[in-house]
Amino acid sequence: MKKLLLFLCCLLPLSAAAQLPVILHSHNDYVRTVPFWEAYSQHCASIEADVHLYEGQLLVGHDLKDLTPERTFDGMYVQPVVQTFRANGGKMWPGSQDRLILMVELKSPTEPELTEIIKVLEQYPDVFCSPDGVQVVITGNTPAPEKFTEYPKWIYYDGDIRDNYTPEQLAQVGMVSNSFRMFAKKWNGKGRMIDTELDAVKAAIAKVHAMGKPIRFWEAPEGTTAYFTFWKLGVDIINTDKPAVASLFFSDWGNKNFIMGKHEVQAGVTGTKKLDKATRSFSGFQNEKLQLTQCIPTYTPTYRNDGSNKKIKNVIFLIGDGMGLNQIVAGAYANNRDLSLLKLKSIGIQFYNPQDDFIGDSASGGSALATGRLSWTRHISANHDGSEEYSPLTDYFKALGKATGVVSLGDIADATPAVFYGHTSERDSTDRITRYWLTSDVDLICGPGTDYVEKPRQDGVDMLSGIKANGYSYTKDATAVNQVSGKLICLDNRMGAYATEETLGFLAEITKSSIEKLSKDSRKGFFLMVEGAKIDYAGHSDCFPASVIEQLGFDLAVAEALKFADSNGETLVVVTADHETGGLTLLDGDLETGHVLAVYNSDDHTPTVVPVFAYGPGSREFMGTYINIEIPNTIKRLVTK
Repeated sequence: MKKLLLFLCCLLPLSAAAQLPVILHSHNDYVRTVPFWEAYSQHCASIEADVHLYEGQLLVGHDLKDLTPERTFDGMYVQPVVQTFRANGGKMWPGSQDRLILMVELKSPTEPELTEIIKVLEQYPDVFCSPDGVQVVITGNTPAPEKFTEYPKWIYYDGDIRDNYTPEQLAQVGMVSNSFRMFAKKWNGKGRMIDTELDAVKAAIAKVHAMGKPIRFWEAPEGTTAYFTFWKLGVDIINTDKPAVASLFFSDWGNKNFIMGKHEVQAGVTGTKKLDKATRSFSGFQNEKLQLTQCIPTYTPTYRNDGSNKKIKNVIFLIGDGMGLNQIVAGAYANNRDLSLLKLKSIGIQFYNPQDDFIGDSASGGSALATGRLSWTRHISANHDGSEEYSPLTDYFKALGKATGVVSLGDIADATPAVFYGHTSERDSTDRITRYWLTSDVDLICGPGTDYVEKPRQDGVDMLSGIKANGYSYTKDATAVNQVSGKLICLDNRMGAYATEETLGFLAEITKSSIEKLSKDSRKGFFLMVEGAKIDYAGHSDCFPASVIEQLGFDLAVAEALKFADSNGETLVVVTADHETGGLTLLDGDLETGHVLAVYNSDDHTPTVVPVFAYGPGSREFMGTYINIEIPNTIKRLVTK
């Protein structure tokens, strides 16, 4: 008994989770490992028990051979329901208004079994006889519809789509349940139903809904495609023999779905505390803001100088942190299969394994992209013990007399921007990283992080005076960096916020302003790195809508880079990621509505390869498969050839 109670204590907190978008019906619940409690913990709001009246006892089991004296209806279902309902102050789940449907299948003749069921339940009028209590639905050997009124009004019945109920009888129908095979004999839950069967299923759903009743199909297939199909078709109660699997699929539904022009998320904040020091203060994604009313515009390049052998004057290097192929494709599906990024013709694949592990992080991946040398986890452009500083692309381009810039929507001292100006064996050493600003030759450093210069530091350095002594101006408006000539540090904390419909074009605006500034600062050309940081944050937070929106915001920045590249013909644009975050898997969707259903398989980085896109002179050199260090080495080779 103690082990059972411990097991139940582990299960019960799950029941406080947000309610599911459908009612899950735990079919033949009594065959679960822990009847009632297992389904309850998975927020199955409909639970079914087969009950026999056998030798004066109400026993639970499918057939007579399954019955034992210990498996009583009262002990397995009535008492757990009563105790839970009362313990939660008159509701079944804390924080949820969902009512529980207790479906009782009469396996014995209607009478006297139904009368005996009523005798047991009416002992708890607050639980079973109240309009706000548990709804009791009788199935199996139900009385004929004309006899419904002979029983208490708090007893409801499982209806049949083929019956013609009077209004009075219909009032006692709790749901309408029929075999799915009445309407679709061939579909196994994989792929799409054939049109004739799909039309029949839709017609059945419409008929039941016209009756004002929820519909349930038994003998229905299960699985990812089946669950999504039934949800999309409007099935109210989904029959399942796998409560844990079905519940996991529908749990946290808002964070698994993005629909263009429609709001599917619940109020609240989705965030994570699993980020590193520089980004640990991120406030999370405000769920109500994770929606877009319309698709974003995209840019079609001219391809005039794409793949040419022209001299490269400028390089724009865009890094989508955590951006794997599925993050890109999800953004495209949501945006009518259209992204500026996907209009690029030169595409490669890069591996990003670090020296010391199988899976990389932003420090090792970013360092490799910045320096062309394999790195170690958590290292910022330095060797294994930090004693040797690896030279990043910003140094290389500065030596060529070109202007350089680093722009990030993540904390400016976080790994990806830091690898282009700082050096350390520990990415959390933010004071050491930002101290490089006192000697840096990077012309533009732009991102959130005003605390690094405006608050007292542990190392006692007066950063504001120090950066000015190094020839930097200081501003807090990232959209106006083009109005300041010369070396500039811009710390704009607006860049640290998640993207919304109102701010979706923020990174694009900053990218355009940064390009204009660097173009004016050096006639010899420039190198600019732009990071879309919060695609990664979304993966760490298991927040798919945020991933789509951040991806679309990043694509707008890509469009600005492409526009500039087309305007002068001497600019190479390279777009890639430092790693993939979350193991994002696309499960289903709808092309007409821009609906994408996806799940993360992890809340951390994964070792899956990531794509590389290139545009402009030399772009074809980035086609193929290679390790990440080849990207900066190829850039350097192309610029100096």
